[in-house]
Amino acid sequence: MQNDEVVIQGYLGITSERKKSKLPARLDFWQSATGLFLGLFMIGHMFFVSSILLGEEVMYKVAKLFEGSLFLEKEQPIIVSFVAIVVIIAFVAHAFLALRKFPINFRQFSIFKAHKIVMKHGDTSLWWIQAGTGFTLFFLASIHLFIMLTQPSTIGPNASAFRFVHQHFWILYIFLLFAVELHASIGLYRLCVKWGWFESLGLSTLRNIKKAMSAFFIVLGLLTFGAYVKIGLSQSVDSNSSIEQFRALDTQQYGH
Repeated sequence: MQNDEVVIQGYLGITSERKKSKLPARLDFWQSATGLFLGLFMIGHMFFVSSILLGEEVMYKVAKLFEGSLFLEKEQPIIVSFVAIVVIIAFVAHAFLALRKFPINFRQFSIFKAHKIVMKHGDTSLWWIQAGTGFTLFFLASIHLFIMLTQPSTIGPNASAFRFVHQHFWILYIFLLFAVELHASIGLYRLCVKWGWFESLGLSTLRNIKKAMSAFFIVLGLLTFGAYVKIGLSQSVDSNSSIEQFRALDTQQYGH
């Protein structure tokens, strides 16, 4: 009977009692929930990485906080790996749920494109940007998350700058910066509109907040980008240099 119920809902979108299926609403809820978690995480993450603007030692201390320096006698980088696992699960779930809304063939794409041109609706255009940046994040964010999962101990001013400049991750991060900040700000705005959060502010105010949020985090990200490039370019490296060498330098200089 359970399989029959699944088949009926799959073909007709209604239950055997001829009631509207609640599954789409449940999937929308979980898409929103994972999106909210990831959006808020990205805000916190940006403030974390931008701590380099306050000084290399500040960034090092912040990194160690995420390894449990406040409550553990010895920091444990595996905590960062655990956080990365949680984010990866949320990221994959959100991507899977969001794929339901993507045009799946040329006809659907053409219909959406025509709708966008005819309506000239701002929020429809924002969805287009969000879909494009979301697709980009499938690739860019996956690489970054894998690095954080497998190399949690290499987060520090010198080690991160070495990865940034000398391992050429700046190429990844410049595209990742724009993709993630646009996707997150648009996503949080659309969540507010969809679920009626901060409705009293009005749609125009919410749009202005979204624009300000995008501009603020992109500028903050570019300043942070420049800070890591500056540190990386000042490092003396040769063919034998490794990220472990600069991780040790971080510990030697700031691990007191």
